[in-house]
Amino acid sequence: MPITTVDRADDSRLEDFRDVMSRDGRGPDGRPGVFIGEQPLVVEAMLDRPGTIRRILVAENKRGWLEKVLADRGDPDLEAIVVPRDLMESTAGFPIHRGILASGDRAGLDDRTIDEIVPPPDRTATILVCESIRNIDNIGMLFRVAAAFGVDGVLLSPDCHDPLYRKSLRVSIGHALRIPFARSTDWSTDLDRLGAAHGLCRIGASIEGTPATDDVAATGPRDRVAVLMGSEFDGLGPVATKACDRLVRIAMAPGVDSLNVAVAAAILLDRHSTADRR
Repeated sequence: MPITTVDRADDSRLEDFRDVMSRDGRGPDGRPGVFIGEQPLVVEAMLDRPGTIRRILVAENKRGWLEKVLADRGDPDLEAIVVPRDLMESTAGFPIHRGILASGDRAGLDDRTIDEIVPPPDRTATILVCESIRNIDNIGMLFRVAAAFGVDGVLLSPDCHDPLYRKSLRVSIGHALRIPFARSTDWSTDLDRLGAAHGLCRIGASIEGTPATDDVAATGPRDRVAVLMGSEFDGLGPVATKACDRLVRIAMAPGVDSLNVAVAAAILLDRHSTADRR
């Protein structure tokens, strides 16, 4: 489909991009079935998932970028729109510094089950389990960390923030589109099934746990693991703590009692991930 130039604010093709911030504030209900990506790396990740993108909207000075990324991917059949920057920003309702937005379909991204994100039993597996991560930056950074350490899938508790929220997706630099995730609807049951049905050793981050370095030295590497991370202030709740096979803590200098959750996850995944890393 050819690139189209639009110069009218009432053009129906801009509908996905109207009032982005106010609709973001209503969560997934603000834009049912649709999410918004911004900045080049996120939109390129959307393009790398055929059938995900509904429309791409760019400012006039980004036309060259748009032509190149579409040509690199065989000119996929999607709606690509170029607008004056002032029209782009008045439509979205805020300054778009990178001049790039895209709308995508949520279907196939946020409707997976736990069984769809865990590798089969004859394979190694690393799952990151996130409990009550409500901060938009932390949920995005956890997906970026997960990508770095070869995580196979991410399991979210029912109250975790939406990884497809525009800002979270930006922080993840698109990795929330690459790593399959599932949102639990029965937290206790799903945590139990990680062990009973999928054979994962559930390793929880806790200040009451064994030092992480000692745990690895004592038990050796495991082929199938789930690393459980709780919120920065509360840590893992009683249900998640009870479900863990082992609790570990990160040894820190005196006077320091916590780390950002994404930093802590990176340390534990570096020690426990089963992925092939170089």
